Amino acid sequence: MHVGIIGGGYAGLAAAVMLARRGVAVTVLESAKVLGGRARRVEHQGLTLDNGQHLFIGAYRETLRLIAEVSGQAASENFLRMPLELAVYGNERGHSREKFSLKAAALPAPLHLAVGLMRAQGVGFGERLAAARFMATMRRNSFSLHTDMSVTELLRQHRQGAAMIRYLWHPLCFAALNTPPDIASAQVFLNVLRDSFNGSRSDSELLLARMDLSMLFPEAAAKYVEARGGKVLMAHTVTAIDETENGFSVTTAGRQFEFSHVICALPPFRAHGFLLGITALAEVAEIIEKIEYQPIYTVYLQYPQSVRLPLPMLGLDGTYTQWLFDREALCNQRGLLAAVISATGQHQVLTQDELALKVQQEIEENFGPLPEPEWRWVVAEKRATFSCTVGMQRPSQQTPLRNFYLAGDYTQGDYPATLEGAVTSGIKCADYIHKQA
Repeated sequence: MHVGIIGGGYAGLAAAVMLARRGVAVTVLESAKVLGGRARRVEHQGLTLDNGQHLFIGAYRETLRLIAEVSGQAASENFLRMPLELAVYGNERGHSREKFSLKAAALPAPLHLAVGLMRAQGVGFGERLAAARFMATMRRNSFSLHTDMSVTELLRQHRQGAAMIRYLWHPLCFAALNTPPDIASAQVFLNVLRDSFNGSRSDSELLLARMDLSMLFPEAAAKYVEARGGKVLMAHTVTAIDETENGFSVTTAGRQFEFSHVICALPPFRAHGFLLGITALAEVAEIIEKIEYQPIYTVYLQYPQSVRLPLPMLGLDGTYTQWLFDREALCNQRGLLAAVISATGQHQVLTQDELALKVQQEIEENFGPLPEPEWRWVVAEKRATFSCTVGMQRPSQQTPLRNFYLAGDYTQGDYPATLEGAVTSGIKCADYIHKQA
């Protein structure tokens, strides 16, 4: 048995770690020179950055477990871990203020959130009570719907107030599903609420990576795999996958590999081209072809080192910017702020220079006059995630073709396009293969 894994992102390397741990021969083929896929390190102006700001939560058990295993370090070394606390700032009549805040209470779940909702600042008592009742109702229903609907319709049915929708539910929907609430799947949204807020109190804690996303898991995973006899080959672009009598022949530029099993851990828009050429996977290719995508824009602004935010992470209201991160609090990059804009929106009609200037203006409107940034940089991932829409069909990790598997956050699972979804899909593929060993 020799497993070929095409793609060195979180899904592919999670599968590789699980197989290598069990003594299965594995080779990872990654086309880029940096591991991580759509959650990877980028460099600019001599700084190590990320192609997007990924927020982890305590409920991401599989991801956190594998990171700890391959790094050999406790979570405190890898993450800034904070109790659930959300703060949204906004500018009204020329004055900036904290318009909404929610902080989990120091109580066992689910009381920590229920009390936190009732104590939330910036919304009326009636809206806070309605939000607590909504969560209680969802808990009684096991966070399950008879029929999927949009997040907007779910909130309307449960009479959520306009302020709570604006400051809490919609920001959570954009952050978790990266899909506008009018088309986002309410069932997947409830899955996120279930695992984030209904388990232990630690499940709802926010974790911000202290290092770049490639170093956090993919590079440590590669060392783990290689230490157990596996191979992780970068700058190896796969150009063809063909069936053979004993498995599969995978071709890269000037080189051919023979594998008994293949895990295709490419993003769906790249996997589709390979699947089209394999008759047994025609129906799977058709499902993948129908997947739509949502963008994520990250705007980096390097201010003088004295510039800091009130919190490591906060939201903005009435702006293109949805979330702001203080990189000094995360990884000691002083004066560096990262603004995140999720899903489709009016910001896409702007040039990158125009968007960076707009974000700078929004920051100064909310936090007062600031020195001119030394530089501004926009990272636009136009197909950052799949569009997590109502009733979306997602392919299984197992395919009709024997010994051929799919790994990625877009495959069947409870979660939207998250790193936890990617990691769990890779683990599932490894489990299927290990059962055959």
